[in-house]
Amino acid sequence: MNPLTSMASAARRLGAPLLALGLATTTHAQDNSDLAKQLANPVAALISVPFQLNWDQDIGPEEDGTRFTLNVQPVVPVSLNEDWNLISRTILPVISQDDIFAGEGSQFGLGDTVQSLFFSPKAPTDRGWIWGVGPALLLPTATDKLLGAEKWGAGPTGVALRQAGPWTYGALFNHLWSFAGDGKRNDVSGTFLQPFVSYTTPTAWTFALNTESTYNWKGSDWNVPVNLMANKVIKVGDQLISAGGGLRYYAESADNGPEGLGARLVLTLLFPR
Repeated sequence: MNPLTSMASAARRLGAPLLALGLATTTHAQDNSDLAKQLANPVAALISVPFQLNWDQDIGPEEDGTRFTLNVQPVVPVSLNEDWNLISRTILPVISQDDIFAGEGSQFGLGDTVQSLFFSPKAPTDRGWIWGVGPALLLPTATDKLLGAEKWGAGPTGVALRQAGPWTYGALFNHLWSFAGDGKRNDVSGTFLQPFVSYTTPTAWTFALNTESTYNWKGSDWNVPVNLMANKVIKVGDQLISAGGGLRYYAESADNGPEGLGARLVLTLLFPR
């Protein structure tokens, strides 16, 4: 056989699997990028379990307190019918804090749980808006009186967003009023507002900016942390995860609340259908 013919034949045999590998790699990257965009959507039909570790400082009357908060945040979508999903979003905090309350030392345990349920259409609106509304509940699950409000609460929650190309932008809110609990503790009336914007790359990196503002109607004060985050979807063994972190700055802080800079690390387990 002509050597040139033999080399061309070998190249064709080698090129086929290399082309298939390239297509598989591209498809894998695209799948991960799609998952990253779903994570940026609070009412996506994606089962996920985020573990969000937050660190804050300069807390308390003497501004020498620190707090670590691990938020366990399972998200479970349920298909109600051909047109609607019910999205369950839970926030269960595990808290470790020091020198926040004068003379009380340190505390460790569970905080209060916030449970949200969003009724969300499966299809976006004609203009591309994705939305969901429903109830939010405050559950007094704190294991220490200094880690929670010792109140039962309820109120509305909602979210609206658009996804255009690599961009996701929108806002989420809730308002909680207390209706039962320890009568010696302050009543709860608080608004949570989270405007957000994110950009997802073809390689499944997501860069996000948001605020997680709260307004206490009883104390007439704001708490406004601004978060800048970077996350990436990867596969570890057979498990898909999103991992990342970032910094936050308190543009406004409630009395005795955190100040200055804080930090966040996030690990999310993903279970796509």
